[in-house]
Amino acid sequence: MKSLAALFAEFPFSFSPPNLTETPITGIAIDNRRVEAGNLFIARRGGSLDGHTFIPSAIERGAAAVVGEQEMTGLAVPYVRVVNSVEAVTWLAAAFYDWPGRRLTVIGVTGTDGKTTTSNLLYQILLAAGIKAGLISTVNAVIGDEVLDTGFHVTTPDAPDVQSYLAKMVAAGLTHVVLETTSHGLAQHRVDASQYDIAVVTNITHEHLDQHGSYENYRAAKGRLFQLLETTDAKPHGNPRLAVLNRDDASYNYLSSIVRPPSSAVCYGLDASADIRAENVVYSPQGIHFEAAGPDFRVPVTSPLVGEYNVSNCLAALTAAVRGLGVDPQTAARGLAALTGVPGRMERIDLGQPFTAIVDFAHTPNALRVALETARKMTDKRIIAIFGSAGLRDKEKRRMMAETSAELADISILTAEDPRTESLEGILEEMAAGARSRGGREGQTFFRVPDRGAAIRFGVRVAEPGDIVLACGKGHEQSMCFGETEYPWDDRTAMRAALAELLGVEAPAMPYLPTQEKK
Repeated sequence: MKSLAALFAEFPFSFSPPNLTETPITGIAIDNRRVEAGNLFIARRGGSLDGHTFIPSAIERGAAAVVGEQEMTGLAVPYVRVVNSVEAVTWLAAAFYDWPGRRLTVIGVTGTDGKTTTSNLLYQILLAAGIKAGLISTVNAVIGDEVLDTGFHVTTPDAPDVQSYLAKMVAAGLTHVVLETTSHGLAQHRVDASQYDIAVVTNITHEHLDQHGSYENYRAAKGRLFQLLETTDAKPHGNPRLAVLNRDDASYNYLSSIVRPPSSAVCYGLDASADIRAENVVYSPQGIHFEAAGPDFRVPVTSPLVGEYNVSNCLAALTAAVRGLGVDPQTAARGLAALTGVPGRMERIDLGQPFTAIVDFAHTPNALRVALETARKMTDKRIIAIFGSAGLRDKEKRRMMAETSAELADISILTAEDPRTESLEGILEEMAAGARSRGGREGQTFFRVPDRGAAIRFGVRVAEPGDIVLACGKGHEQSMCFGETEYPWDDRTAMRAALAELLGVEAPAMPYLPTQEKK
């Protein structure tokens, strides 16, 4: 428990009144419906809602004090006015939890694709090096022996959750944390007080333009991670302030230009000019093998992960560990080999069928392209791609993803992926237009199957021996949104159900979606 005055003792922005009370605060709340007795309620302005209108409700539920942006008088509890409530949340949450980032070595991983895999690879390297490490990703948070699910349609958790996880890691005796960091988390200041020591980027490609407005704005949001290195406090155990950049990616020139002292940068890639590069790369359906080479080392790397993009992910993790933390390259290679897979990332589902069934999270044009290119290297037979494109999100992706699949897959099955309040039929028509623009022929090389369960059933039913059936877009996620309702959904369960029906074996039933009623 902290006092209101203590929470603002190191607040980096202006606030009023300057002299605050010693009112005890039991927690930080940003949703009035979740306020508990003694909480500090922070009223934020959102896209369609203004948290200031819920201040009376928060006080009624027991809020001991309120923070907001508007001038406000006559409240029954202390009120603190700040310039930006959204920005204030992370600092107040960090203060409430005693600034846990200052007592940890914090490694942030951002990028459009590959964040979760790279975060998990780096986590495995730290464990191999005997480092007491934790992990916060979009799949889960790992704190010692405790694994907390974060995969229910979230990006980077809200600031109070991030700081709570970090505090639990400190309490558990951990010294390092790998924090997967999304553009949403950066743009919404959820991680500003996390005290990053190392920042890693995988790539920056077409995604989230519905929120950021342009690629340049999206890139700038990602770039904030590297700018946050400059503001990290000096730590007793040291802080390297290292930026780890992808020399092969279009983001390299921009990101290298914004890294400022006392930060430094190192780059990785397949490009010969990379500081740490992959050489003699060999791909197989069983995984990848290459030599990681730096100015002072050369080490063989073998990983059960597949595809060129996972060579890049492995290099990113190895570079951060070796150059940022001083991990021995041989130890780093052992850590890379230890990761057998990440939930929902090129995850094979095998019930004994004569073809390969894979579930992957690819939900961007670039991710779909690399998933299909990887699948192409795994078979000389057909690739059957099943995917959709989300409603109320970047509409340009719909055309782009369908174009990509029309070019690279033998059969494309267009289906639902979180249509939300948009017309699913309209989304599928936009996707169909993209497929047609690349020579796709409906009913022959591409099909529209609105119900995702039926789409997966169709994909496995038309598969022949040696084919690859690849369901993309949902990966590890545990729900799908129709209207404003989240329906329980897991592509891996759906794939098992479809395969079991095909093979006549026992397996979980196909999950329900409202589109089942419209078949």
